[in-house]
Amino acid sequence: MSRLKRAIVVVLDGVGVGENPDAAAYGDEGASSIEHCARALGGLELPHLGKLGLGNITPIQGTPPEPQPLGAYGSMIETAAGKDSVAGHWELMGVVLQQPLPTYPDGFPDELVSAFEQAIGRRVIGNKVASGTEIIKELGEEHVRTGRPILYTSADSVFQIAAHQDVIPLDELYRICQIARDMLTGENAVGRVIARPFIGQPGSFVRTEHRRDFALAPTGITLLDELKDAGKAVIGIGKIEDLFAGRGLTERDHTETNREGMAAALRWLERDFEGLLFVNLVEFDMLWGHRRDSQGYAQALHDVDNWLPEVQRLLRPDDALFIVADHGVDPTFRGTDHTRERIPLLAYGQPIRPATNLGTRGSFADLGQTLAEVFQVAPLAAGNSFAQAVGLL
Repeated sequence: MSRLKRAIVVVLDGVGVGENPDAAAYGDEGASSIEHCARALGGLELPHLGKLGLGNITPIQGTPPEPQPLGAYGSMIETAAGKDSVAGHWELMGVVLQQPLPTYPDGFPDELVSAFEQAIGRRVIGNKVASGTEIIKELGEEHVRTGRPILYTSADSVFQIAAHQDVIPLDELYRICQIARDMLTGENAVGRVIARPFIGQPGSFVRTEHRRDFALAPTGITLLDELKDAGKAVIGIGKIEDLFAGRGLTERDHTETNREGMAAALRWLERDFEGLLFVNLVEFDMLWGHRRDSQGYAQALHDVDNWLPEVQRLLRPDDALFIVADHGVDPTFRGTDHTRERIPLLAYGQPIRPATNLGTRGSFADLGQTLAEVFQVAPLAAGNSFAQAVGLL
């Protein structure tokens, strides 16, 4: 019989723990987000995460392995095609993409761009692969002068639209993005349309926290769907709503920053519910990893580490906390894109058997399958449960 009433899954977006077995195929051989961040700074002390077993998963200068971790620990391999947030989150919840989502290394086809321009009543500028910070530096002034939105993409399956909030207000930018989402189907069904608002003056443009993702709906049945159908609470914090196109959620708390997301999680933990609290903390990826800012990345890890005791204080006897990620964004690596990495798996709570080495799991979906078994819903299409190994059954 299950010993769990509430599962809390926290995704540290972009926090990898070493190259995936197929990393070379993605040009990411040697990537290791936390390890390299710690090395770049001469050490990274994460005492609370360390006590759960983080230093037992990957070498972290300043956070050594714990002889007797308080939690279960291991890592998980990505099996989905691609290395973006959509593929990573879907796999965590049991849906594994077999074919990579479309990418556009040469920009979007002219006919697609023309159809989009006609639909929104504006011409665009850009239409190329670019860093989000660099494209607004390059084209921000022209955008402000002409009112034309900036269209760009990356190595991931994304259709990104940047606009100054004083030129195209947020509601209008979101409307434009929804039009793009509705258009991008079939062979052009990108994983995400992303609204990228910014503010400031020429020479000092900065992106704001009002980013919004418009993702594809999952291509299969996720743990969220199963839990909702079983009458459980499924609470999404941060961009969870975006990544699952709102599907499978009973409650939404669309926070924009790590600080807001962590505060929201604490508020929900003070409430009584049965089911899943699913939290995405986006800043490792959105603010620091893509910019290759090891200092900012490390500070975000410190913030989570300092938050962890507050979470532990609010955990009830039948709660379990799972700390994972969705891909890597090694802040010391070449380029500015995600890195194909294994992700951490930390499990903690009174029902969890401490000092349990879960090894290297064969799929992110092992987490979803575990929770499906524990909550006694239908098995998911992918993943192998570790519920028994950690004492949940």
